[in-house]
Amino acid sequence: MGLNKLLKQMGFLALVFGIPMAFAEEHGGKGATDAYASIGAALAIGIAAFGGALGQGKTAAAFLDGVSRNPSARDKMFIPMIIGLALIESLVIYAFVIAFVKIQT
Repeated sequence: MGLNKLLKQMGFLALVFGIPMAFAEEHGGKGATDAYASIGAALAIGIAAFGGALGQGKTAAAFLDGVSRNPSARDKMFIPMIIGLALIESLVIYAFVIAFVKIQT
Protein backbone atom coordinates (compact mmCIF):
# COMPACT_ATOMS: atom_id res chain seq x y z
CA MET A 1 0.00 0.00 0.00
CA GLY A 2 2.94 2.36 0.59
CA LEU A 3 4.19 1.97 -2.99
CA ASN A 4 0.75 2.83 -4.40
CA LYS A 5 0.66 6.04 -2.35
CA LEU A 6 4.18 6.95 -3.48
CA LEU A 7 3.24 6.44 -7.14
CA LYS A 8 0.17 8.66 -6.71
CA GLN A 9 2.30 11.40 -5.14
CA MET A 10 4.86 11.17 -7.96
CA GLY A 11 2.06 11.43 -10.53
CA PHE A 12 0.70 14.50 -8.77
CA LEU A 13 4.13 16.14 -8.76
CA ALA A 14 4.54 15.36 -12.46
CA LEU A 15 1.23 17.11 -13.15
CA VAL A 16 2.09 20.10 -10.97
CA PHE A 17 5.47 20.64 -12.62
CA GLY A 18 4.57 19.38 -16.09
CA ILE A 19 1.47 21.41 -16.95
CA PRO A 20 3.02 24.87 -16.46
CA MET A 21 6.01 23.88 -18.59
CA ALA A 22 3.71 22.76 -21.40
CA PHE A 23 2.10 26.20 -21.56
CA ALA A 24 5.25 28.26 -20.95
CA GLU A 25 6.21 30.64 -23.74
CA GLU A 26 9.77 31.60 -24.47
CA HIS A 27 10.62 35.25 -25.05
CA GLY A 28 13.96 35.06 -26.82
CA GLY A 29 16.86 32.73 -25.90
CA LYS A 30 16.42 32.31 -22.15
CA GLY A 31 13.14 33.06 -20.54
CA ALA A 32 10.40 31.53 -18.50
CA THR A 33 11.83 28.01 -18.57
CA ASP A 34 15.04 28.84 -16.65
CA ALA A 35 13.36 28.19 -13.31
CA TYR A 36 11.96 24.92 -14.62
CA ALA A 37 15.37 23.87 -15.93
CA SER A 38 16.81 24.46 -12.46
CA ILE A 39 14.02 22.48 -10.81
CA GLY A 40 14.43 19.68 -13.33
CA ALA A 41 18.20 19.59 -12.82
CA ALA A 42 17.76 19.52 -9.05
CA LEU A 43 15.28 16.65 -9.30
CA ALA A 44 17.54 14.77 -11.71
CA ILE A 45 20.61 14.96 -9.49
CA GLY A 46 18.53 14.15 -6.41
CA ILE A 47 17.06 11.03 -8.01
CA ALA A 48 20.49 10.02 -9.36
CA ALA A 49 22.11 10.43 -5.93
CA PHE A 50 19.30 8.48 -4.28
CA GLY A 51 19.58 5.65 -6.81
CA GLY A 52 23.36 5.61 -6.59
CA ALA A 53 23.24 5.41 -2.81
CA LEU A 54 20.80 2.50 -2.99
CA GLY A 55 22.98 0.72 -5.56
CA GLN A 56 26.16 1.20 -3.58
CA GLY A 57 24.48 0.05 -0.39
CA LYS A 58 23.16 -3.09 -2.07
CA THR A 59 26.60 -3.79 -3.58
CA ALA A 60 28.36 -3.42 -0.24
CA ALA A 61 25.74 -5.53 1.53
CA ALA A 62 26.08 -8.32 -1.04
CA PHE A 63 29.87 -8.22 -0.71
CA LEU A 64 29.76 -8.39 3.09
CA ASP A 65 27.19 -11.17 2.96
CA GLY A 66 29.37 -13.16 0.57
CA VAL A 67 32.51 -12.63 2.65
CA SER A 68 30.73 -13.61 5.85
CA ARG A 69 29.57 -16.86 4.22
CA ASN A 70 32.93 -17.66 2.60
CA PRO A 71 35.87 -15.63 3.96
CA SER A 72 38.34 -17.26 1.57
CA ALA A 73 36.51 -15.73 -1.43
CA ARG A 74 37.26 -12.17 -0.26
CA ASP A 75 40.17 -11.67 -2.66
CA LYS A 76 38.14 -12.86 -5.66
CA MET A 77 35.17 -10.64 -4.80
CA PHE A 78 36.95 -7.44 -3.79
CA ILE A 79 38.04 -6.15 -7.23
CA PRO A 80 34.64 -6.75 -8.92
CA MET A 81 32.97 -4.94 -6.00
CA ILE A 82 35.26 -1.92 -6.39
CA ILE A 83 34.61 -1.85 -10.15
CA GLY A 84 30.86 -2.04 -9.53
CA LEU A 85 31.01 0.81 -7.01
CA ALA A 86 33.03 2.92 -9.45
CA LEU A 87 30.52 2.32 -12.26
CA ILE A 88 27.59 3.23 -10.00
CA GLU A 89 29.36 6.43 -8.94
CA SER A 90 30.17 7.29 -12.56
CA LEU A 91 26.45 7.19 -13.41
CA VAL A 92 25.74 9.69 -10.62
CA ILE A 93 28.54 11.95 -11.87
CA TYR A 94 27.17 11.63 -15.42
CA ALA A 95 23.72 12.76 -14.20
CA PHE A 96 25.36 15.70 -12.41
CA VAL A 97 27.20 16.77 -15.58
CA ILE A 98 24.02 16.55 -17.66
CA ALA A 99 22.09 18.59 -15.07
CA PHE A 100 24.87 21.18 -14.95
CA VAL A 101 24.96 21.48 -18.75
CA LYS A 102 21.18 21.75 -18.91
CA ILE A 103 21.19 24.70 -16.50
CA GLN A 104 23.90 26.49 -18.53
CA THR A 105 22.06 26.27 -21.85
